[in-house]
Amino acid sequence: MTVLSLIESLKLDVHNGGDGNRSVSRGVVGDLLSFVMGGAPEGAAWVTLQTHVNLAAVAVLKEIPLVILASGRTPDPELLDRCKKENIALATAAGSPFEICGALHDLGLKG
Repeated sequence: MTVLSLIESLKLDVHNGGDGNRSVSRGVVGDLLSFVMGGAPEGAAWVTLQTHVNLAAVAVLKEIPLVILASGRTPDPELLDRCKKENIALATAAGSPFEICGALHDLGLKG
């Protein structure tokens, strides 16, 4: 599944499209950055409530192509700028983290 197909399937509000052709093979959910750094698989879609710039650094480190901000969150301007610079897709979903993870699972992604 690609970043673009996930964005379309989940009807996400896109802040930065990143590389829409990058493959997303797994999912991860977490707000604790050290948890995500320690356990997120490469190529995961990351679901979080956090909106600060440090998310981009973790996404780069773990080669995460898509960050999904849950519960209608909007990114801090610094996060949006960094995602643009690093070509990371950044989008918002209206649903809760639980709902988004369920939708990712329904699309065939595993954690």
